[in-house]
Amino acid sequence: MQNRVAIIGIIVEDNTYIEELNNLLHKYSHIIVGRMGVPYRDRNIGVISIIVDAPSDEINTLSGKLGMIKGINSKTMYAKVADKHE
Repeated sequence: MQNRVAIIGIIVEDNTYIEELNNLLHKYSHIIVGRMGVPYRDRNIGVISIIVDAPSDEINTLSGKLGMIKGINSKTMYAKVADKHE
């Protein structure tokens, strides 16, 4: 299956579930190219961006699991980059 590059934007609204989030991201670390997290203290939220490179099914699975964590909102955006492994 063809790999895709995507960015997953994550908003952490409840720090109670941050350990669950980090455990999930660790489980998918093999597809994560980069990660940047910024605490937005004025709003008491965290903003995380994750760059991934994997088949769409695996990215969608991660995105779906992120969406099931209470206090976490996420959206995925795919790049129009062809797989160089063809």
